[in-house]
Amino acid sequence: MLLTLAGGSLFFPGLFALCTWALRRARPPWSDSDCVMISTRLVSSVQAVLATGSGIVIIRSCSDVITDRGSGETSGTSLLAASSWQS
Repeated sequence: MLLTLAGGSLFFPGLFALCTWALRRARPPWSDSDCVMISTRLVSSVQAVLATGSGIVIIRSCSDVITDRGSGETSGTSLLAASSWQS
């Protein structure tokens, strides 16, 4: 889990910096705010596509999304166990 967090912490800011740099070189007359705005929207679009893809994978791999558990899930990380604990 920490490896995934570290990877995302490097990937998305890196993608933003790369897009901003590429836009500044490809479109010199554009202002810095234009390049940053487009880079931000591109990174947000990539995040949305990846989140949608992961949601589709989860939904397709579970017969019942609420009660099914993944292979690495324990009762300590289960949303179902957490909701029954609060009741």
